Parts: sequence; C-alpha cells; structure tokens
Amino acid sequence: MSNVTTHTLINLLQYMRPAYSLTEGVFCRTYLEPVFGEPDAHGNYILSVGDNPTIAFTAHTDTVHRIEGIQKLSVQDNFVKTTSGSCLGADCTTGIWLLLGMIEAGIEGVYVAHAAEEIGGIGSSSLVADKPEWLDNIQVCLSFDRFGTDSVITHQGGRRTASNEFAVSLAVILGMPQLKPDATGTYTDSVEYTHVVPECSNLSVGYYDQHSSRESQDLLFAERLLERLIAADWSSLAVVRDPTQPESLDSSQWAYYPTEDEDDEEELLAIRRLVIDRPDAIAALLLDCGLDINSLCDELKVSYSDAEYYKDECGYNSYY
Repeated sequence: MSNVTTHTLINLLQYMRPAYSLTEGVFCRTYLEPVFGEPDAHGNYILSVGDNPTIAFTAHTDTVHRIEGIQKLSVQDNFVKTTSGSCLGADCTTGIWLLLGMIEAGIEGVYVAHAAEEIGGIGSSSLVADKPEWLDNIQVCLSFDRFGTDSVITHQGGRRTASNEFAVSLAVILGMPQLKPDATGTYTDSVEYTHVVPECSNLSVGYYDQHSSRESQDLLFAERLLERLIAADWSSLAVVRDPTQPESLDSSQWAYYPTEDEDDEEELLAIRRLVIDRPDAIAALLLDCGLDINSLCDELKVSYSDAEYYKDECGYNSYY
C-alpha cells in the first residue's frame, strides 16, 4: 500500500512556506529529508533513482505565501481550497507530492526539489552553475509546476525550451490526449537547464488560480496524473531540441519586446530576476513613473477581467 496518498497531499498543502522561512524548514525536514537526505549547499534536495537516469523530475519547496505557518483547508467536490483567504500553494506543493509518489514507486530519474523558485529560481540556477556530474547525462528536465490539466510547456518567456515532438510524445506515454504543446509558459526552474539539457518543460498538475485567494487543486486529476506518471514508458520520449542552438525570443508568445542582441537578451533576463526578487520596489518605481495597473495591462495587452484579477490581494504573478 502506498504511503503517498491524496491525504498526504492535503497534509502538505497546509504548510505556507515562503522561501527560507522556518515553516519551509519544518516542511522539508518532515517530508523531504527522510526521502532525499540533506540538501545541497543551495538548499536543493536531490535524489537519483536507477542506474543511469536521463530524466530530471523537478518541483520547488517554497510557496508564494507572504506569511508562514499552517493554514486551514476545505475539500468539496474533490477540490481543495483554503478557508482563510490565503492562496493555497498548490504551486508547487502538488509537484513535491508527485516527486514523492514517483520515488516511492521506484521510477528511474533524478529528482530535484529546488529552493527559492518563487523569488527568482535561486536554487535551480545555482545548481546548474555548479555543473554536477549527473547533469551530463540528463536529456529531459520536466517540472511539475503548471496550472490546468492540458499543458505541456514548449516555451518559457517566449523562448523555446522543449520541442513539439517532445510534448506530443509525453501526452502519448501518459495516455492523456488532452495534453497539448503550450507555448505560453512563463518561468519555472526547468528554464535554468535549457542551455545544457535538450528538452526542458513544465507539465499541468491540476491547480487553478495560482497565487490568489481563489487557488484550488483538483485532487482527482492529481491522483490520475500520478498513476500515469508511474505507469509511463519513459524510454519512448522524443528528444529533439538542440540546447546549443537556442531559438530567438518570440514576441507573439510573451509580453516583452525581443531584441536580436545577445547582450540585450541577457539584460532582459537580469531585469526579470530583479522584478521577481524586488517586486514592491519595482511596483513603486513604475507607479512613480505614472504607470498604474490599468496602463500597464493596456501596454501588455492584458484583458480587463485579468486586470481586475491582479487587484486581488494575492493576485500578482498569477500566470506562473
């Protein structure tokens, strides 16, 4: 009998875990260290299963909560939500739960629970910079950190990170035909691997309205997805993308303006990380420059209904 059940997921979702908080530490010591052992120097938990794994399965340990602690939940019609008005934190708690379930089932892979994704991908970027030996063998980096039930991310921030062939083959091996290639990804840890790993993607895990007080998790979808991940023939994945030949930014898929200058693209990446790391200061600066939420949404072609959504107390960054 499995120890990683839906009840386990509900237990995990109780923890509000801002990066480097005491509650995150308790969560990791309780649920991750008995499985992964001690974290690396950057706070990432890494476990290799099998003799020669070529796939890295990833999630992150922190949540976007502004305060830490234990929150109350309710379950209705197989959806779990909070009762306190805070965001749920299924991003990326459901991903952590999926890692634990696959490890328990003995599915071959390198499992990585990254630190500090919500404040700029600190754990994943530092890990890749270290060039661990196991990374040389990895052909796929698959994050479990996407809303909805039908996305296999092929682009993050307008840049291709995985091939369409990979996305289609993933849907096939999971036996989930609703999964489609999705070019509208923003950022998760797998993007940090794109210059060394061919296929870097993010998979829908069944949460909705992430980072907001309306966030919910479809428990039945999570159960079904874990079953399919365990049953999948991972040797049949298509690996096509060449990480040494990155595609240029695609402005039709992302809300900033691409340039052909590599230095400018690096500057855009640095600015994006600054925005993630210093959101309050950046927001104040924009407002001082005369850019309010409505004018920003107009410039970024965000719909009126979504602009209203950002005015929710927990609504910012809702497209992660």
